[in-house]
Amino acid sequence: MFEPVQSVSAPGARAERVDGLAPLGMTDRFVARHIGPNEQEIAQMVRVCGFESLEALIEAAVPARLRLKGALKLPPAASEHEVLEELRGIAAQNQLFRSFIGMGYYGCVTPPVIQRNILENPGWYTAYTPYQAEIAQGRLEALLNFQTMIIDLTGLEVANASLLDEATAAAEAVTMCYGLKGRPQDAAVLVADNCHPQTIGVVQTRAAALGIETIVADPLRFDFARPVFAVLVQYPATDGAIHDYRPLVAQAHAHDALVIAAADPLALTLLMPPGEWGADVAVGSTQRFGVPPGYGGPHAAYLATRDAFKRHMPGRLVGVSKDAQGRPALRLALQTREQHIRREKATSNICTAQVLLAVMAAMYAVYHGPEGLRRIARRIHQLTCLLAAGLKRLGQRVPETFFDTLQVRVSGWSVPELVNIAAARRINFRVFDAQTAGVSLDETTTVQDVRDLLEVFNGGQPLPFALEALASEAEKSAAIPLPRTSPFLTHPVFNRYHSETEMLRYIRRLESRDLSLTTSMIPLGSCTMKLNGTAAMLPVSWPEFARLHPFAPVSQAQGYQRLFKDLEQWLAEITGFSAVSLQPNAGSQGEYTGLLVIRKYHQHRGQSQRRVCLIPTSAHGTNPASAVAAGLQVVPVKCDAEGNIDLADLRAKAFEHRDDLAALMVTYPSTHGVFEEGIREICQIVHEAGGQVYLDGANLNAMVGLCRPAELGTDVCHINLHKTFAIPHGGGGPGMGPICVAAHLAPFLPTHPVVPTGGPEGIGPVAAAPWGSANILVIPWVYIRLMGADGLTRASQVAILNANYIARRLAGHFPVLYKGKNGLVAHECILDLRAFKTVTVEDVAKRLMDFGFHAPTVSWPVPGTLMVEPTESESKAELDRFCDALLAIHAEMVEVESGRLDRINNPLKQAPHTAEVVGADQWDRPYSRAQAAWPAPWLRAHKFWPPVSRIDNVFGDRHPVCSWAGVESPCL
Repeated sequence: MFEPVQSVSAPGARAERVDGLAPLGMTDRFVARHIGPNEQEIAQMVRVCGFESLEALIEAAVPARLRLKGALKLPPAASEHEVLEELRGIAAQNQLFRSFIGMGYYGCVTPPVIQRNILENPGWYTAYTPYQAEIAQGRLEALLNFQTMIIDLTGLEVANASLLDEATAAAEAVTMCYGLKGRPQDAAVLVADNCHPQTIGVVQTRAAALGIETIVADPLRFDFARPVFAVLVQYPATDGAIHDYRPLVAQAHAHDALVIAAADPLALTLLMPPGEWGADVAVGSTQRFGVPPGYGGPHAAYLATRDAFKRHMPGRLVGVSKDAQGRPALRLALQTREQHIRREKATSNICTAQVLLAVMAAMYAVYHGPEGLRRIARRIHQLTCLLAAGLKRLGQRVPETFFDTLQVRVSGWSVPELVNIAAARRINFRVFDAQTAGVSLDETTTVQDVRDLLEVFNGGQPLPFALEALASEAEKSAAIPLPRTSPFLTHPVFNRYHSETEMLRYIRRLESRDLSLTTSMIPLGSCTMKLNGTAAMLPVSWPEFARLHPFAPVSQAQGYQRLFKDLEQWLAEITGFSAVSLQPNAGSQGEYTGLLVIRKYHQHRGQSQRRVCLIPTSAHGTNPASAVAAGLQVVPVKCDAEGNIDLADLRAKAFEHRDDLAALMVTYPSTHGVFEEGIREICQIVHEAGGQVYLDGANLNAMVGLCRPAELGTDVCHINLHKTFAIPHGGGGPGMGPICVAAHLAPFLPTHPVVPTGGPEGIGPVAAAPWGSANILVIPWVYIRLMGADGLTRASQVAILNANYIARRLAGHFPVLYKGKNGLVAHECILDLRAFKTVTVEDVAKRLMDFGFHAPTVSWPVPGTLMVEPTESESKAELDRFCDALLAIHAEMVEVESGRLDRINNPLKQAPHTAEVVGADQWDRPYSRAQAAWPAPWLRAHKFWPPVSRIDNVFGDRHPVCSWAGVESPCL
């Protein structure tokens, strides 16, 4: 007789027993694949740290009174096969209708060479933000391609390396113009009423936080007697119309207002660029350049502007500099990590980009070239002309000018009737009102699609004419108003790689110039680079998730709705909070959203004066930048000698601002890598003064299963899903930063103007799509299902163990700056290098490249230090290699400091060493080529060669060049 019996044999495992047989259960547990050290290695590492067991180490590291009582209530772990089969069933609940909704989201064709070799390639998606530029030359070149593409298409002079989505890019542009105009009192911005509704919504949300009035009106009829500092227009408009904005620009400029154009980059291959008709800023989305809609994202937005404004631009900017050999080399320029330097004076809280998606969009342009993009745009326009001619034949009213979108004034039927007819044919189009519909065509549209659409608008009846009969009428409407006459994408990079062979080699060549997790660990503190499990990455490309339009009827997206419901429940359980918003599409946006929710809560209670935000001096730089963006006044709070929040200073500041205190922002575990024992007292102090406590969840990966933010006394936290829950960094994006809130804040969660979501008193949208970058939410869903409660807890424990193991191994050579009460760190440790006077922390970072490692975080949060975060995914062997590398470097540092090695011409100051330098005929250095290039034995078996020597950052900032103009790619 078969009698199943439940039996758990290891963390995260499930097993069944059948009489007479061994236990039946998972034969291959993901948790064992995800966590680097095995049980024997864990035991060895624990002993090195001075403990008898991992549990004993955790008891000492995490204050007992803060610990979670009991286990998380999550589904039990399942195997990769089981989870993917379960997700297949969920995906099947999404219905893929043919989408003609438009509104900034379109069907597109992702070239397979780009899908397989970039989107699905860990060599691209596991790279980190290019803070160490010498080993990030591949993605930096791809981003320079992106910037050049945007500059050429918009006709402006400088572009950034991408932003989060079109709506937030428009809001960032408005804020930038507000700053350029000196942040005027009683400021107002004019937003065209024919902008996409989600763009209007996000601009209104962000403008209101800064006290900026948003005037939504017809800009062509606006009376500029009402002063505005900027005008935002859509080009083409959301209804498809193409307007000549030149008279508007002249009028706006005459009244000292700047003009922002939200422009479709594919349309700009045929239309006059905004820079040529006078726009000061252009923003938009590159989604239709080969990046699937993904139910809202992730996609790479762009912002371009005039050269005079470049130092006010938000986000990342890639620039051309030179290396130590005088050769061109790329790096992040001007705004690089500016939040950590400028803090509350930063021009934006955006601290990253959508790098992986920007790379895809740029490669789409590289692959097709200017002529290929024109062919795609012309075909879309010609099909739209054919559709317009057919609709006229059917007695429907359509506009005279358009690119790919028609606003149809329907006669003979109501729009709801046509919606039902279309649904029977699995077609979606946009509904403006009961008599007006919108139809947008795209790269995937076929002639049969046009025929089907015409039959829908004929009441579902066969057409009384053949499409061929429409040719002459379609030809009459084919002329583009404001046609483009200027060339674009003339650089060789956009005109060489049009065969798949050439394209494949170019992608691989760039990949080889980047260090990713495919090479070695990336131990940057603050943002973990943990394993991005392949099983979790696979579903991102599934059509049921990738091809869905974000504004499709919710009834067609039940798979996504199930996914959202699961994630919201699981994240609420993990954090202890009551409600979750998945809308914020980056960690910085989560910070911002949490603060707006707190502000709305105070306003709702009649306490609008509460606008002071206390922020410890150790906080992430995005914290003060987000607070300012949310309209709050930043007041810094001191830290004590151990790196903890100074309770006396906190009490004093909280008492001083008890009448106007809005919030405290606190990172936990702290930015210094410590579980602060006084966290509950900190929360109590703030609550007694009437404020709320926002927890920066950047370090939640040390808490999952061990303690919960809500039980510490905090009111809201954001979660970096691209960290704790294994969404890859993608070279600097994508990310997701949902927020979790206590019950009293739930009514204020962000809403959306197109698809209802959020709380009844919600703050308004903070992202273009209702659920942010929904496509990558499949990754944390799979990760949590694979790990289960026990596996997630084990991951937190091993993350803490790995950090303490490194700290203990290196302590005799690199002192650990901050420790907890029992001499332990949390998930990261700060190594103090300040005792060395000749060798700098930058020298050590560059020398690590010669050992095949990415440097830890350099000189932050404390100058002259390295912040190391190894993650739970790195094996003991890899941790030992990293420690051995740092110990070998320490020996070189001592030799330099003692004078045994030349203070300038030594392996540290000359690092990194390229193959070109090491293999040159001449070698005039007082150390051997072997010491330069192979300083550790494992390098003989496999060597990652830095593609450029040390980059001259000062030269790059003094001579900013941010496109390929006049520069030749080293890969050509």
